[in-house]
Amino acid sequence: MILIIGLGNPGEKYKKTRHNVGFMVLDKLQETQGFSDWKLKKKFQAEISEGIIDSQKILLAKPQTFMNNSGKAVKAIINFLQLNTGENLLIIHDDLDLELGKIKIVKNRGHAGHKGVESIINEIKTKNFIRFRVGIKQKHPYRPVRRCEDFVLEKFNKKEEKIIKQVIDKTCKAIDVTIKNGTEKAMNKFNEFRN
Repeated sequence: MILIIGLGNPGEKYKKTRHNVGFMVLDKLQETQGFSDWKLKKKFQAEISEGIIDSQKILLAKPQTFMNNSGKAVKAIINFLQLNTGENLLIIHDDLDLELGKIKIVKNRGHAGHKGVESIINEIKTKNFIRFRVGIKQKHPYRPVRRCEDFVLEKFNKKEEKIIKQVIDKTCKAIDVTIKNGTEKAMNKFNEFRN
């Protein structure tokens, strides 16, 4: 079993905000891979969808705990599945340090200030899992610099929406390669090391 977690905030208000890129990637995966409909599982505090990729059972999960408490949902699911992390836990999240349009796959790394990832590490007591960092940083800020907390909760503008759609597709392909061929091959294919 592989558990793929997309990070974001629940509710219409946050639906197309930068912080919800993890949810967007999972929605695309669920839709294109023929996974089951999303169901809210209260014991996990998450929406769940199940399917198969390359003969592997996959569980998609969108924590409904709000970003800063994502670890509560992740811990509940891992404990229930008795899942070993490492190659079996994939986390998809927005990243302010990467430019919009870029993704980077990392493994066994610290949270680098991302509150959702920090919550997961604190709850499950390990950083040994795979992360798909999806860039949301603006190349040339066209507005005065805002607080990070405000910026991540803004919606993408029209120009950014086109880029993010392509990035979501790219991230789905990267997840597919990771499942079928392993993390190292996915890193070699999708990481741009100058980031």
